[in-house]
Amino acid sequence: MADLNIAEIPYETGEIHFRYSRRLSEDESRWIRHGLFVEYHLNGKVASEGTYVDGAEHGNWREYYETGNLAAEGRYENGQETGNWKYWNEDGTPCDD
Repeated sequence: MADLNIAEIPYETGEIHFRYSRRLSEDESRWIRHGLFVEYHLNGKVASEGTYVDGAEHGNWREYYETGNLAAEGRYENGQETGNWKYWNEDGTPCDD
């Protein structure tokens, strides 16, 4: 099993923009996202969260407004959206289909 490394990528202002786990490719030429991933709004609240497997989104994902309210929730399979995704308005009410 490959060793995982935590990456923190800041905004130009210094606040954390992305935090995720990654591993080196087999030839050690590049980093590959693998494991938990979190993106943050400038205000420090979570913008999106999910999991990567070998560089592709995989599993449950959530996206949030800057207020912290849930914006979207769904699932990825090997980097592709799959199944039914749910969406909410910024005030927390469900979006109409």
